[in-house]
Amino acid sequence: MNNDKYRIVPNGDSAITILFNDDISEHLTKRIIGFSLTIKQSLGEALIDIIPAYKSLTIFFNNRIILLDKLIGEIELLLSSPLTEVSYQSKTIEIPVCYEEGYGPDLTSLAQHCKLSVEDVIAGHTQRSYLVHMLGFLPGFLYLGGLSTNLSCPRKSTPAISIPAGSVAIGDSQTGIYPVSSPGGWHIIGRTPLTLFNPNSQTPFIASPLDKIHFVSISKTEFTAIKKSF
Repeated sequence: MNNDKYRIVPNGDSAITILFNDDISEHLTKRIIGFSLTIKQSLGEALIDIIPAYKSLTIFFNNRIILLDKLIGEIELLLSSPLTEVSYQSKTIEIPVCYEEGYGPDLTSLAQHCKLSVEDVIAGHTQRSYLVHMLGFLPGFLYLGGLSTNLSCPRKSTPAISIPAGSVAIGDSQTGIYPVSSPGGWHIIGRTPLTLFNPNSQTPFIASPLDKIHFVSISKTEFTAIKKSF
C-alpha cells in the first residue's frame, strides 16, 4: 500500500485515505480531483463519498458491496497509470471584505507580527488571486493557496470561542473564510457580507476547488448595503 508516490491508509472498515507525496500545488489539486472523478466512475454504487484535500483523497465506501482488500487492489490498479489533471474552467470570484475596525479584530496584531502597517497588510491581501485548493473543516470553508509569505502568521495559541460567519482569516501560510459562526484559531483580519454557504441552494457553496478568489476592500457603509441586499 506504499510506494514513493503515495500511501494508502485504511480508516476503519469503510474508508481509506490516499496520501500523495507531491508538494502542494495547483497541478496536484487538479490531479487529485481528476482521480476522484475516475474513482466515482469505477466504484459506482460502492462509493458513499469522496473528499479531496491538499495532498490526499479520502474514499468512503459501502463494505457490503466491496471489501477493503478488493477496494485497495482496484485503487492501486488505477494508480498504476499516470494521474491526469482534471479539465476545469475555473471561475474568478470577487469577495468584498471590510477590513475596518470591528470587522478585523486581529488585523493590527497580525500587522505587528509581520512588521507591516495595517494598510500594507490590506494591500498585500487584496492584490493577489487565490486558488481554492479544497473545502473543509466547516461546510464551504475555503482553503486558499497563494498568500504572500510576508503575511504568514502562526495560528493562535488559544483559539477564539466564536468567530462570526464571513470572517476572513490568516493561519500560517494560508488564508480562508469562515462560512458559518464557529470557534477557530486563525487570525481574523476582515469580514465579508456575502453568504458563503446556503444549504437550501442547488449550489450551496460560493466556490469550488480550482476556482480563483480575489478579495476587494470595502467600507463599513458598503458592507451594510451589501448585507441588506441578501
